[in-house]
Amino acid sequence: MSESQSRYSIVERLTQKKLDIITEDLEIKEDIKKMEQKIERLKKDLAEWENDVQQDNERSKIMKEREIEKSEIFLENSIKRKVAKEESLKDKIKAVDNALGRIEEISKTSPTTQQS
Repeated sequence: MSESQSRYSIVERLTQKKLDIITEDLEIKEDIKKMEQKIERLKKDLAEWENDVQQDNERSKIMKEREIEKSEIFLENSIKRKVAKEESLKDKIKAVDNALGRIEEISKTSPTTQQS
């Protein structure tokens, strides 16, 4: 009977060893699967980050383009106001010149009276 117990114990140990090896193999496969999943998650995170950055850049670009458009409109309006102001000033100078010319005409034709 001792011989059968000895065989039984050898078979039991070998079976346990086989189970340990299978468990270790499964753990390695599970670790690899987890690493692959982590890599996939990191790739997905990177793609989402790139998309966010692209959208942020597009928003920034649109804001800057709008700022340029507003500045161009402001410049255009400023130029129009400048031209209008220059015309107004030219008209005022012309009116002053006309008044000075009339005074000069009057001065030439009317005798000057001097007070003593």
